[in-house]
Amino acid sequence: MPIFKEVTLQTPESVTLRFKLAGIGNRAYALLLDYFCWTVALFVFLIVWSLLAERLIEWLTPIVGDRFLNSLELWLVASYLLISFAIYVGYFVFFEVWWQGQTPGKRWVNIRVIQANGRPARLPQALLRALLRPIDDISFLGAVVILLNRQEKRLGDWIAGTVVIQEETTTAAAKISLSAAAQSLGQQVLEQADLARLSPEDFATLRIYLQRHPTMLASARRAKSQELARQLQTRLALLELPPETKPLTILQAVYWAYQQAYGDRL
Repeated sequence: MPIFKEVTLQTPESVTLRFKLAGIGNRAYALLLDYFCWTVALFVFLIVWSLLAERLIEWLTPIVGDRFLNSLELWLVASYLLISFAIYVGYFVFFEVWWQGQTPGKRWVNIRVIQANGRPARLPQALLRALLRPIDDISFLGAVVILLNRQEKRLGDWIAGTVVIQEETTTAAAKISLSAAAQSLGQQVLEQADLARLSPEDFATLRIYLQRHPTMLASARRAKSQELARQLQTRLALLELPPETKPLTILQAVYWAYQQAYGDRL
């Protein structure tokens, strides 16, 4: 019996991908680490906010008088609670968007949030998951929902249309073998193509396909490589490539060129 369940997803480019689900144990461990980081951030904010509130009260008391002091303190408490909730939501939203589906806890445990179409989670998905997290955490509702469905989704995942997968232990760059012809062609792509037309989601799809390519059937490899290569040539206006260039070489060349252009953002 496998340790991790698997889920099959289909990208908008009709590429079928299989992922290992993260599992409730890894997700709980990642959440525990994230709550520790969030607690530290909240504690620092509490200290700063207390000092600022004290200074503000000292400054306003001579102006508004003692009778407004209680109202001012209530406003400060309400502001603290509101900002604390914003930090709570913002922590998960910021990291899941910036790190393409990972928070510090998820990165440590090596799991990632992706959309149901196989692409990385973006701002709408991260925001929905963060807003619904308090509901999932009440009485361990999220854990119960995860255990009761095959895709191991909590309520936030169902609403946001996401799944949490187990990342491979090796890096994407190490798993993808690039031929000399692809790197040579990649230099041409880097010089001629407007790689800004390729979104991070498109690059993620390309990377995942190249990772899965060696395990696919030969007929499926040829068909999907040709389809994706045509799409990329149209998207990037790569009209001057040699006609005998293999589709896989084109895909690898675009992958290499995009890494050279935006490697610090990946």
